Amino acid sequence: MLKQIVLSFALMVSVSSVAVEPPKLPRVMAWSAYNLGTTGYNQAVGIAKMFKDQHRVTLRVIPGKNDVSRLLPLMVNRVQFSANGVSTYFAQEGTFQFSGKRWGPQPLRIVMMSLGLSNQGIAVAANSGIKEIRGLVGKRVPYVLGAPALNVSTEAIMACGNVGWKDVIRVEFPGYVAMWNAMIAGQIDTAYATTVSGPTRRLEASPGGIRWLTMDHFDAACWQRVHGVAPYMMPNMAVRGAGISETQPHEGGTYPYPILTTLDRRDEAMVYAVTAAIDQGFEQFKNADPGSMGWQMSRQKFKWLVPYHPGAIRYFKTLGVWTEAAQEHQQRLLERQRVLAQAWNDLIAERAELVEEEERWSKAWLTQRANYLDAAGFDPIWRAP
Repeated sequence: MLKQIVLSFALMVSVSSVAVEPPKLPRVMAWSAYNLGTTGYNQAVGIAKMFKDQHRVTLRVIPGKNDVSRLLPLMVNRVQFSANGVSTYFAQEGTFQFSGKRWGPQPLRIVMMSLGLSNQGIAVAANSGIKEIRGLVGKRVPYVLGAPALNVSTEAIMACGNVGWKDVIRVEFPGYVAMWNAMIAGQIDTAYATTVSGPTRRLEASPGGIRWLTMDHFDAACWQRVHGVAPYMMPNMAVRGAGISETQPHEGGTYPYPILTTLDRRDEAMVYAVTAAIDQGFEQFKNADPGSMGWQMSRQKFKWLVPYHPGAIRYFKTLGVWTEAAQEHQQRLLERQRVLAQAWNDLIAERAELVEEEERWSKAWLTQRANYLDAAGFDPIWRAP
């Protein structure tokens, strides 16, 4: 018995020593992130400050106004990581803006994610008279060009109230900040955001105030429609955000944001070091933004929709938090990416004449993608119209 206790203690010391080993980070790094003032940008800046203070690492955070402008620098190696949103999932799938000939399914990997105490929702002015999602019928709803993460999530939340794009007045914007500037100016009737995003505070402080529309957690039909559009959305009670508190929570949905994303080919030692540095430096940056609490190791979701990078998994194993179930899920996700890559490569070989015709190519790709995923036992979620 004493021998077992000594052995257990030795193992604990060994794991602890690995977990607190100073990460060997590059002296300079660059990440892409959401626009200035967003919670995604603010959280990345908080981590950058921690890197500077604790490791003397200069981390440059480059804001991008839409999904493509955040992921493109990653693909061309201008940045090593992207503090991205759910478009990480869209890019893996080769859907929406990533279905064109210049993109296709991408072999992306997750490093860590922020799953905080906030929600992803659509807000209206508190004095607007719009009390529920169904009240958006006939109202001005934004559509941000090049940002499927915003648009699909908006569509999913509207679907909860059985409202579609055909039921509203779609107003197009070039970026997230432009959308929120219009919302605060009263030029549109609703806008999508994380409840802790900076621009939402401006609406809260305006004469009209802010109200987040509810997604009833006990309405099974609502959530069936939501998941038919956005499988990444999950029910959540938010206690942080504009107009939200522990005594006045918001009943809605959420997904990880930001998601620290990299490529499958990124150096394993670098990813291990970044994962370790974020985890070990959590106490320093956790108050940098209301959403920064989401980086805590206990809030990581290891069975999500995109596989993790081996460097991150290696660190999780030193903590004993990476399970056999997580590994089985990981292998299934890697197989999905393999099927998607095969579908894309086969389409290029079979229908090369379509490559220069963007619209026909995208339609052919969505059909090919669905056929291959169906055959492999995966749910395509999205299909060609």
